[in-house]
Amino acid sequence: MPSTDAENDAPADPDDLNRTQTPGPVTLPDPSAPAGVTFRLNEDGAPGADECTERTPACPAVTFSDNKSVESSEERLTLLTETDNDKLEKEYFCDAEKGVTVATTTSPSKKTRKEIHITEHLLTLEQLCDQLGTAANPQQPGQSNGLKSDLASIRLQEHGPNILTPPKQRHPFFHYLDHLRSMFNLLLIIAGILDFILLSIDPEGNRSNIYLGAILIVVAFLNAFIEFYQMHKSKKILESFSKMVPQKCHVVREQTLVQLPAADLVVGDVVYVNQGDKVPADIFVFASTELKVDNSSLTGESDPQPRGSYNSLSNPLEATNLLFSGTLVVSGEGYGIVIKTGDSTVLGQIAGLTAGEEKNPSPLSQEIDRFVKIIATIAIVTAIIFFVVSVLIYHNAPFAINFAIGVFVAWVPQGLMATVTLLLTIAAKRLTKHNVLVKDLQGVETLGAITLLATDKTGTLTRNQMTVTNLWTGLQLYTTSKNSQNQGLPFNVEAPGIQEMLAISSLCSRVKFDRTDIPMEERQILGDATETGLIRFAARHIEDLDQRSTTYPKVFEIPFNSERKWHMTIHRRAHRDGPLTLYLKGAPERVLRICSTVFTAENPVPLTDQHRQEFQSTYEYMASLGHRVLAFAQLQLPGDIYPEDYNFDRDAGNYPSGDLCFVGLVSLEDPPKHGVREAIGRCREAGIQVVMVTGDHPLTAEAIGRKINLVVSETRDQVAKRTRRPIEDVADHEYSAIVIHGESIDGLTEHDWDHIFSKNEIIFARTSPKHKLQIVKHAQSMGHIVGVTGDGVNDSPALKKADLGIAMHHTGSDVSKEAAAMILLDDNFSSIVHGIEQGRLIFTNLKKSIQYTVTHSTPEVIPNLLYIVVPLPLPLSAILILAIDLGFELIISLSYAWEPPETKTGLMKLPPRRPITEESIRQYRERMARLPAPMIDPETGEEIQPSRLRRVLRVLGTPLTRLFWLDLLEKKNGEVLVDGGLLSWAYLEFGTLEALSCLTTYFLVLYRWGITPAIAREMAKTGNYFKETSPLYENNTAGLRLTGEQQYQALCEAQSAFYLAIMISQIFNAFACKTKLRLPLGKHMFRNRTTFYCIAGGVALAMLVVYVPPLNYVFLSEYHLSPIYWLVPIAFGVVIIAYACLRIVVLRFIRPVQWSPDISGLQMYPTVWSQQSAGKVA
Repeated sequence: MPSTDAENDAPADPDDLNRTQTPGPVTLPDPSAPAGVTFRLNEDGAPGADECTERTPACPAVTFSDNKSVESSEERLTLLTETDNDKLEKEYFCDAEKGVTVATTTSPSKKTRKEIHITEHLLTLEQLCDQLGTAANPQQPGQSNGLKSDLASIRLQEHGPNILTPPKQRHPFFHYLDHLRSMFNLLLIIAGILDFILLSIDPEGNRSNIYLGAILIVVAFLNAFIEFYQMHKSKKILESFSKMVPQKCHVVREQTLVQLPAADLVVGDVVYVNQGDKVPADIFVFASTELKVDNSSLTGESDPQPRGSYNSLSNPLEATNLLFSGTLVVSGEGYGIVIKTGDSTVLGQIAGLTAGEEKNPSPLSQEIDRFVKIIATIAIVTAIIFFVVSVLIYHNAPFAINFAIGVFVAWVPQGLMATVTLLLTIAAKRLTKHNVLVKDLQGVETLGAITLLATDKTGTLTRNQMTVTNLWTGLQLYTTSKNSQNQGLPFNVEAPGIQEMLAISSLCSRVKFDRTDIPMEERQILGDATETGLIRFAARHIEDLDQRSTTYPKVFEIPFNSERKWHMTIHRRAHRDGPLTLYLKGAPERVLRICSTVFTAENPVPLTDQHRQEFQSTYEYMASLGHRVLAFAQLQLPGDIYPEDYNFDRDAGNYPSGDLCFVGLVSLEDPPKHGVREAIGRCREAGIQVVMVTGDHPLTAEAIGRKINLVVSETRDQVAKRTRRPIEDVADHEYSAIVIHGESIDGLTEHDWDHIFSKNEIIFARTSPKHKLQIVKHAQSMGHIVGVTGDGVNDSPALKKADLGIAMHHTGSDVSKEAAAMILLDDNFSSIVHGIEQGRLIFTNLKKSIQYTVTHSTPEVIPNLLYIVVPLPLPLSAILILAIDLGFELIISLSYAWEPPETKTGLMKLPPRRPITEESIRQYRERMARLPAPMIDPETGEEIQPSRLRRVLRVLGTPLTRLFWLDLLEKKNGEVLVDGGLLSWAYLEFGTLEALSCLTTYFLVLYRWGITPAIAREMAKTGNYFKETSPLYENNTAGLRLTGEQQYQALCEAQSAFYLAIMISQIFNAFACKTKLRLPLGKHMFRNRTTFYCIAGGVALAMLVVYVPPLNYVFLSEYHLSPIYWLVPIAFGVVIIAYACLRIVVLRFIRPVQWSPDISGLQMYPTVWSQQSAGKVA
């Protein structure tokens, strides 16, 4: 955005467009060109080489070794230097008035240059028109004939629409395979295949393996499908958005400027482009005014590049007379001829050749991967150990393999990934109600984990709608705002100087309207936000605004540029001394410099030092409010010098350039959006560091920051001013806010970055897109989880590099939306806060769900261990383990997706789960230093990505590496998804209670059949009992006599009881896991009704497994089991709840909850603009 002392370009009259524009002057000597460098002299198109021995400030005084001077403005000096990867070329233009001017271009890589096939930039305008069958008028480009409509229609049919053929997409099946090949799913598939192998070895003894193997494989495929479906759905939603608002462009056909869909452009069309437009095709420029484009998406050059009708470079990407499809016009305007459309454009030719920043894995994916690797390692190692033990004891390999698979299945929570994916999917769907579209499922949780949020100002924090708030004219300050904080008299249209301010606002302007037959408030104004605000202000007080341009026609104009910093127009408006009046607006200090008088209520009076002091104090006051400030001036031209038919010429300089009358100052506010102040306050209360990254002036940025809770403490300058000390004497601990100018970013050291991020309140002002990427990288180097908002093409590297890129739907470019993981559908910062709260909630609920799910692993694994070690009849079969994991466990665990926060403000009062401290920074950097250095391509400087096979092998082999175990055993800072407390809960405390509950029930059932633990051990040792075909068991001492069928029924009943005991115990555990900050008893137990629905569904499914005869054949259960055995796990369930209450009380005493510290000065109430905005919405 422009600064407070700047103003953007807008359309000029066609007769101004025939001048070739040169870049701004840069006085030699150029520090980048040391004495003795070799120049190439471009003269008459023939390059030569001369050694520069002397340089002087201005032409014609550039002397070469052969005493040859460069005097013609047509001659150029080109300085060539080599960088590591690219060629940097500087062209010095010689101009008698301006001195030496310089333009810099960066050549793209060799690979990109080879793909470009454009030669039209080497042709003259006449040659190009003949070749394409079109007509262009460089003197009056708006009156060009262009293409005839019938010829344009024919070409559109022959060559097709001006759109890029979508890049060849991988078939969705291959995307599905990407999700399927996760380590967790691969383990399940391998286990399923092993079950089928066992089935083929012993079909009769392993008949249940047909179900077991099939279910394991189905689970793996289902896990992959759920995640694939959500990603595919988000992609389709984005595609539908892109089709809703097709790009438009302005085309001159048969001397008429019309608006067409960009897709209808054809080669030969004459196109008009203006500031803010996206270039619709590759265009040959033949007329321009102050035209500059952002070519960063093609060349990486972040500085705006000047474009005009002159060119001497052969490389098309460096040609100064070409505009490329997809680039942005950042200032000025121009006319050009379309030379390439669709896939023939440069964008189409190099599509897919460039690579962006590598995407970091999300924090959640890292933690889940870590947990899966731990569980998988334990499961595999345990299975191998007990396979060996089983073979040594029973000498039966198929039996040992079957047992090892059972141990493996018992350790791995098969439904875990499905639970995680479904919880994230439900949360993503809930976020869409808050206008947040999630592209990457795990981005939901990442948003809740961020520790630093780097946000744009304009359009995100503010409304991007400039509104006039203060005017200073006639040496008096007026305010149009009802805000009591603003000084000055209420605005009065009859006050001295106000009519002059309105005249300058309406006439010294370059905005255009889309139509004039509707009221002003309903029109679309084509122009920058500043001029739009001025014209809307004038329209409220001028009845005949639409007739002004014809009543007082413009006869001359010098548009705004970054060198002059003012915009001048001369109109045919008569006064007592002549027929012409000059109006000027621009940067206050520049405007005041060319004024000699000041407007007062009576007559203009000479400008005095007192006037300048009043000007300075008013200017500083307006800027301190965070407003954009412009100065207005005028001059009534004397008729004897400037008659009505006077021919003004910009090049000749025959226009007034001094002795103007200073009319006044006007300030415009880009007000914060509704709810932004409260939203940033909530972020800061949640311990999140919110950083503003803006192109605005530091004073303006700081003032806006103070309005929206981003800055509430003092900067170093303010402390020095308050204490009346030199700034060098202010210690580091005395201030908490810092404002960094973009010019200093490139020179910052690692220590400087650490110092900056140690401050609580940070603003980066006057930044460029490359600075945003640097900010992201340095924040991540400290361990920050970084969220970034952006909308431009240049923001895409930062969006992709960030842990969570957040793009804008309405103002965002297609490139930024593609790079981001999340899109704000309403472009509102408040939506991010909703997302943060939902992200924190989903992490909390995920942890509770995993804590609940993993707890049943202990009662599943212990029976398998007892089966071998004691031994005992197998208390729980592998098929029932699957019935647990994929049955009631999965259903009940999903209920946590709807679990509300324990307290209304609890989540946003807690610090981030990985707070940044000096210790955490040290740990993170040590961990990064242990990682192997990536392979870098020496030619491109880009990281070489390993093949897919190598990535898969690396994932599988990670648990066997020393780095993995170092990271695993290292004490983690903050809260992680699976920590020691969760593992203790699941595997030691509550897992053990559940195992005791299940074993007690199991032995009671066997005891009803007369089988004591000692008898059970005796029968299990032989390995011949508890089968339908087993021999008769007789124990005369105990008076026991059991047939094979009775033994089998007894075991099935005991296993069924064990299965139901796990279910009942887990129901109590589900309530115990609900709370962390309060006791699990109270009315909040009933806030999540979904829990009861899921419990009912889980119980119904368990009853089907046990008590419905067709299913008990599949699951090897027994429907004769008496409900009386349910009382045992119910009793243990009461113990579980009591122990959970005691545990919470003890932990709260030992480790009190660490809330985020209060921040003094936060204003948690709506701003005036917020209230007005909310009223309009209502």
